[in-house]
This record gives sequence, structure tokens and C-alpha cells, in this order.
Amino acid sequence: MEESIRGGSGMQPDAYLAQAFHLPERDWTQYSPLALAYMGDAVFDLVIRTILVKRANMQSAKLHYKAAQIVRAGTQAKMMAALLPQLTQEEEAVYRRGHNANPSHTAKNASRGDYMEATGFEALIGWLYLRGDHTRMLDLIRQGLGAAGYEF
Repeated sequence: MEESIRGGSGMQPDAYLAQAFHLPERDWTQYSPLALAYMGDAVFDLVIRTILVKRANMQSAKLHYKAAQIVRAGTQAKMMAALLPQLTQEEEAVYRRGHNANPSHTAKNASRGDYMEATGFEALIGWLYLRGDHTRMLDLIRQGLGAAGYEF
């Protein structure tokens, strides 16, 4: 079973996922910014949960509280403010599309401005993830977390 989780003959997980489920190549810049944000929200949450769990074995309620403090819109907005000057033109274009998207709802515990910044951040994270640019994605997350006061 371990062999199948790793992707059979040593394939990269993204390549194995695409092969196993017959996923076509896509131009992710053509996707809806809200679809990219949907993916980015899940990926960012998974990255934060992974960091927290691998750092400490604690009760799930404590893990959830810590994760919720980090993945909220206000923190993402702070991260994005620090990251914006470091983005490439292509990355900034993806961020702007996400920021300017018109979601059907906003977070109950965030200002509209923070929510829009967070949506742009999540669109960027989703786009980088789907492109397979995980190193750049994780570097931006690490830098953004540091700027928001979270040192890992």
C-alpha cells in the first residue's frame, strides 16, 4: 500500500494524481479567481494544519484554535500586504483577479477589505498549487507568516 501512496514507480504526487484520475493539463490563468481561491483556501489550511500537527501532538480543539487564528482573513490580509512587493507580474495579476472578484458572501468576522485581500491571497495560493509550483507557494506562505508575526 505504501508504494501506491507514493505514486507507484516514484512519480511525483502531482503527476501520479493526474495519471490516476485522468486529469488533463490546464491553463490555470483561465480559471475563475473564485475557483482558484476555493483551492487556495483548502491548500493554505492544509499547510497550516500540517505545520501545527508536525510541531506538537496536542488535542484537536487546541490545534483547531491555533489554525483558526492563522487562516482567518485578517491574517491573510497582513500576509498579502507584505508579499505584494515580492510578487512577479504574473502572480500579481492572479492576486488582483482574486482580490477584485465578487464573492457572493463575506466572512462574518472580517472587514470587506480584509476579505477581498484574503480572497486574492487564496487565489494566488490555489494558482501556485495547481501549477505545481509548491516551492514558490511555500516560500510565500513562510514569508507572509513571518510578516504577520507567526514564526515557524
